[in-house]
Amino acid sequence: MESVHAVNGSAPACPDFISYTVKNAAGKVISIGLAFVFSNLSHQLLKPLSQPRIASDIAVGLVLGNISLIRHAFDEQFIDILNSIAEFGMICYMFVLGMEMDPYVIFKAPSRNAMVAYAGMVPTIILACSLTPLLHYYQHPTIGFTLSLSTTLSGSSSHILTRLITSLKIGKSDIGKLVIAAGMHSDMISVLLVSIGYLFFPTAVTVNDIAANIRMTLTMAAALLLQIIFTATVSPIFMNWVNNENPEGKPMKGSHLVLSVAYMAFVCSGAPIYGYSPILSAFVAGVFLPSEGRVSKWAVGKINYLLPTIFYPVFFFWMGFHADFSKFEASHWGTWGRFLVLVFITIFGKVIGTVVCGAMLGFHQRESAELGLLLTAKGHFHVFLAVIGILLNITTTTTSISIIIVIFLSVLPTPLVVSQIIKRARKRAPTQRVALEWLDPSNELRILLCIQGVHNVLSTINFMEISQGASDPGILVYLTDMVELTDQIASTLVQEGMDTVTVMDKDVTEMRDQISTAVQAYVEENGNGITLRRMLALSTFDGMAKDICNLAEDLMISLIILPFHKNRHANGTLDGGNPGFRYVNRKVLRNAPCSVGILVDRGYGLVEKISKSVSSFQVAVIFFGGKDDREALAYAGRVARHPGVKLTVIRFLLDSDSVTTSRRAGNYRINAAKQEEEMKLDDESFAQFYERHIAGGHVSYSEKHVANSAETYTTLRSLEGQYGLIIVGRGGRVDSILTIGMNDWQQCPELGPIGDVLSGSDSSHTTSVLIIQQHSLKGELDGVDDEFSIM
Repeated sequence: MESVHAVNGSAPACPDFISYTVKNAAGKVISIGLAFVFSNLSHQLLKPLSQPRIASDIAVGLVLGNISLIRHAFDEQFIDILNSIAEFGMICYMFVLGMEMDPYVIFKAPSRNAMVAYAGMVPTIILACSLTPLLHYYQHPTIGFTLSLSTTLSGSSSHILTRLITSLKIGKSDIGKLVIAAGMHSDMISVLLVSIGYLFFPTAVTVNDIAANIRMTLTMAAALLLQIIFTATVSPIFMNWVNNENPEGKPMKGSHLVLSVAYMAFVCSGAPIYGYSPILSAFVAGVFLPSEGRVSKWAVGKINYLLPTIFYPVFFFWMGFHADFSKFEASHWGTWGRFLVLVFITIFGKVIGTVVCGAMLGFHQRESAELGLLLTAKGHFHVFLAVIGILLNITTTTTSISIIIVIFLSVLPTPLVVSQIIKRARKRAPTQRVALEWLDPSNELRILLCIQGVHNVLSTINFMEISQGASDPGILVYLTDMVELTDQIASTLVQEGMDTVTVMDKDVTEMRDQISTAVQAYVEENGNGITLRRMLALSTFDGMAKDICNLAEDLMISLIILPFHKNRHANGTLDGGNPGFRYVNRKVLRNAPCSVGILVDRGYGLVEKISKSVSSFQVAVIFFGGKDDREALAYAGRVARHPGVKLTVIRFLLDSDSVTTSRRAGNYRINAAKQEEEMKLDDESFAQFYERHIAGGHVSYSEKHVANSAETYTTLRSLEGQYGLIIVGRGGRVDSILTIGMNDWQQCPELGPIGDVLSGSDSSHTTSVLIIQQHSLKGELDGVDDEFSIM
């Protein structure tokens, strides 16, 4: 695994040397440019098929690298540069791969994930060690090369599997979690075996003297051991010091960044001084470096950003250049025989191992086979080893091309396998409705509580206070700042990884610090049962709703709370509002993966500390019927548990004695069957609530009998000033005489007809309103994002 200088012939004699040099340089630049263009273009074209990027990169690299015009543009010196770039990039790749792994799991009792990984690896190694020596895959067959190929075929690419499982949305399923964990374990074990094997069978130097060979092995082993001990003992101390000096939210000091990079380079370079592979040394160093902390995350983020952006197009072009199809012996039957044997070893070994292991662990046979197929996926390190075989004259070009094609084929079927898993999961476990009405009371309530600025802090704290319920299981609150991405803020962003940026804008950081300080102080003093997490939705108004919905989806949120786009003046009236936030609220209501609430603050944030012993805060929940009102009632059930809240349930019923009832009913078409079904669900939900809360006297109950929507409006207005907070459903009601026609009066349709009346500009200046919309299913999702089990 050392740098190897490949020979492609020197430049031909040319009368005009300058002209030749310019043309040659232009050819090189164009060739590399084409690699970047086609690599990204092909990746975008294959995205609808969910193909991992490595599939398109291999195809583009093989095609471009074998165009004769491009090959002739490269001289020996430029090929050496490509070799060096490939080696340096692979050092960075292996360093990050190591940092994402935990070496100490090896010393623990084998978990289910480890057993699956071992079960897939052992049969593959046995098959490869038994068959490959008989088929002349090497120029000079030795035990070391046989073991190296066997270990390589038995491994998996954890990077490829993790990105695939995550992008196809089965990361929360049992098989998704198992594939990621087993792939990580298999990857780590296979590379560690290669790292250990290099001590005994180094590729760089061949020593015929046994004594000299032993001395070299002992020297490299001692250097590697010292590097491991130093990295494992000193790194936590150094990293913790840098992390403490550079807390989250503040820009990292330049001197500390330079020092951190120098330290990482230092711990990677110890063993290579004594002849050990720098690529494997980087992996081993990464394994024993702390993976947590700001410095480690910064390093991983930066490298993961640079690899696909800059390194991969060059790397796969380098691969295609050395995989010369003109030397591929396609006309020989033996070539295809050896190729099919490699395919057989790679697939059969993994599948038979996982099927046997799955039977022992109680898995379904089909899922066990799919697990094996997914674990066959190989990655960038395996491609690198195949090319190194050509450069070091270990394998023939034919053999290395065969291995590269096998790697390509190991990745291609993975999206199809995952799609079959999703298809079966939908049949066995239909998509779960994420709503409070169906939430198990013993489960923790997850809330994404959005906040526009410091002016929302007090209402946010009061909302958390009345929502916390019992301390066990409690609530998990993701307090999310809604920040519009302006040009000024965009200019201050610092990229810390492919998906991570830090906001350096002074106004934003100060606002977030004030919010965090105030809310954290409340949680520490009064938040028994509240777990707080901080999030940020930084986007333009066009994209903010999508970011909020994605957050809710990823965090498995049950309820999103959005602040109303209008803010309260000192006299209690509302201002004109921010149309951008109104647009965001409307889009979230349409696309949210869970229930949504909009909080209209008309004094809720001015309420003093809500007592935990005396019922002093008056709250009402209005119930007409329908799914949104049932959701509001379900949330009110949590509020009812707070000792400082006096909850009143107000149920609106049709006045059957009114003379106008029959006439009103005749004016509107009402779906009797649907109304009867909804009324049955309403009665069941209300009966449960009554038995739990009202019957015991903890919650007050009153009925309002009205004959039409006009009376409904008048009754709602009569509630003004009686309560500090009114909870109501947004809509979701079957057409009713009580509300029909109220939609025509709405100023803010996103609040629903009842919420709009209670929040109107001519309504009470002291009564806040919480409008809740229950999550509803809208056909099939793109993937299965909820937890499910099919193993």
